[in-house]
Amino acid sequence: MPKKRSGGGLTTTQQAAKFLGVAALSGVVLAGIALPAAGALGLAAKGTVEGFDEIPSNLKTPPLSQRTTILDSEGGAIATVYSRDRTVVPLKEMSPYMQDAIIAIEDSRFYEHGAVDLKGILRAMNRNVQAGGAAQGASTLTQQYVKNVFVEEAGDDPDKVAAATQQTLGRKVRELKYAIQVEEELGKKKILENYLNITFFGQQAYGVEAASQRYFSKHAKDLKLEEAALLAGLVQSPSRYDPVNDTEEATKRRNIVLQRMAAVGDISQAEADKAVAAPIALKVKKPQNGCITAVSGSGFFCDYVRKTILTDPAFGKTEEERSKLWNLGGLTIKTTLSPRAQKAANEAATSRVYKDDKVAASVVQVQPGTGKILSMGQSRPYGLDQKQHETVLNLAVSSRMGGSTYGFQVGSTFKPITAAAALEKGISPAQSFSSDWKISVPMSSFRDCSGAPTGGGTWDLQNEMESEKGAYDMTGALGKSINTYFAKLEQKAGLCETVTMAKKLGYERGDGEPVSDKHPSITLGGTESTPLAMAAAYAAFANRGTYCTPVAVESITDANGDKLKVPRSACSRAMSEPTADTINQMLKGVVEDGTGTLAGLTDRDNAGKTGTTNERVDAWFVGYTPNLSTAVWVGADVGKKVPMYDINIGGQYYEKVCGGCLPGPIWKTAMTGALTASETPSFNPISVPRAKEKEEEKDEGRDEDNGGDNDGSDGDANGGITLPPGFIGGSDGGPRGGGNGP
Repeated sequence: MPKKRSGGGLTTTQQAAKFLGVAALSGVVLAGIALPAAGALGLAAKGTVEGFDEIPSNLKTPPLSQRTTILDSEGGAIATVYSRDRTVVPLKEMSPYMQDAIIAIEDSRFYEHGAVDLKGILRAMNRNVQAGGAAQGASTLTQQYVKNVFVEEAGDDPDKVAAATQQTLGRKVRELKYAIQVEEELGKKKILENYLNITFFGQQAYGVEAASQRYFSKHAKDLKLEEAALLAGLVQSPSRYDPVNDTEEATKRRNIVLQRMAAVGDISQAEADKAVAAPIALKVKKPQNGCITAVSGSGFFCDYVRKTILTDPAFGKTEEERSKLWNLGGLTIKTTLSPRAQKAANEAATSRVYKDDKVAASVVQVQPGTGKILSMGQSRPYGLDQKQHETVLNLAVSSRMGGSTYGFQVGSTFKPITAAAALEKGISPAQSFSSDWKISVPMSSFRDCSGAPTGGGTWDLQNEMESEKGAYDMTGALGKSINTYFAKLEQKAGLCETVTMAKKLGYERGDGEPVSDKHPSITLGGTESTPLAMAAAYAAFANRGTYCTPVAVESITDANGDKLKVPRSACSRAMSEPTADTINQMLKGVVEDGTGTLAGLTDRDNAGKTGTTNERVDAWFVGYTPNLSTAVWVGADVGKKVPMYDINIGGQYYEKVCGGCLPGPIWKTAMTGALTASETPSFNPISVPRAKEKEEEKDEGRDEDNGGDNDGSDGDANGGITLPPGFIGGSDGGPRGGGNGP
């Protein structure tokens, strides 16, 4: 009798010799793939021997695709995502009934033969000859496992799947060789464990643990006899014997497995009879896959995490490597999402803007000093059912990360960035400008970063109301959102300096294109950006001038428990601390007695800025406390822009939507829910100079109502700045318009 290895089976050499011998004599390969033997034995023998010698020696067994679990910052599950619903478990975590059942029905001599079952092959070939066609195959459990490895490695690529399953001699020979190697290297117990973890059991369940959860809502170790038999019966044809859709066929197949277990001595006939008499009792657990199942409206954040892994070089140098990591799964991803903040953001977005409104709302929150994204909420639910007003468009982020193509014009929420650029250049907050409510500014007075003028003609702009004319300093202009003031301030501070400050604060367009230094209208928010970028930019004000890039991932461990390297927030100084402190004090005025009074918090230091764009197609409120920055945007998310005049939103009528009257209250709800009463840090106190009225000086030609200037520059009728010839008046021909409202 041939010498056997521990666990049964012949040695590698003996298996190869027997395989080649039988193949040459009887066309074994044809029997193994359930093809008729007659008329093809010679071809099989010749092709088999040559092919066997040419196959590479190394079997590459890929790690099994598993579930990935996404957690919030406190360890709570946000969602489970997978390309294969599988949870790998060791053999000891599988019911003995399950082990016996799969062997009994698929390969009852598993522990008696090696990789190739010669008796089974001869029996199958004889059966096929008698039937005159394909009646029975003779693949061992080991061969089936090898085939499943190739299918798993193919993933969702249809061409690779076809190549892994095609009924050809070459594929079968390769499987046989690899099966021999696997038997030698792994042994029977490990092969059985791997087989039960890789096999498809129907209903999107891969592996016995996922199948046990899907059909019976229990762990594989707890399967009863009749349950194990049902699962074992599914392997041959998961769709045909699916107990969810065809109980009768599933019962017949289960009973065949039970009788087979009795026949081979795994159970007694009495046990088999008792199990056969038991009706199938399913406790089906529906698949919970993907960001659509995310809790507290965090589907958009979940998808942002997915996009992070698929796009960040930290997770692979190439797109293919990153995609492979995600599809392989088995990851445990701890994110920055705060469950408290997410609940608050979601409630804020949905309470004042309904999912079926003409417009949508986006709320995103960032932690100053860390860049951690704490929440992403939207008024429309995450999903693909348009009839239910669902969407997968993440309004808070760039197009690369699943957002809109360009983002949205930010309106007057850009003005603090211009103010920061001016302060950094040494311009005093007391700088005062005076003008009518409409002005025309020559384009030649603005220079790009190369020093060239931005164009010819004039830039014509106006304030929100005709009454907004006269003299304003920086604090007053921010509070009342005076467009004409910020056009002049940008002119004095420099367009290039303003754009440079924006870039330092992470201000970026939604399409990834760089912010242009050719359009002075950027100071009024004429360049598109995203809510996430705005929340992060304002977080730098709260963080006393240090900007931190937004991040969503805290840590990742793979299926083996090994930690993966994750991208960290990169923090850099965008402005001096005094500049940031000054901005904070000035923006406090916006929520105290300016355009954002409906948003102001009464129990802690807070600051912010309102913004609307032309025709009120976009409305914003971006604000912060020292420990939380939140951006709120409202506007049309798909199709044509919607001018928000005479409109019902969230069940409320608005004659005209403004940043303070809709985004502002949404911001207040989000902030109030996210913040705790125990943490109420204050802004760094600083005295902000204000403009003072100067005594009338007739020889300088001032009106007594003009605001004076305190920065040492020459005063004039235009409020503290010498204007170039042709400043007032001129023709059209300026750049695209920007935001013009509070």
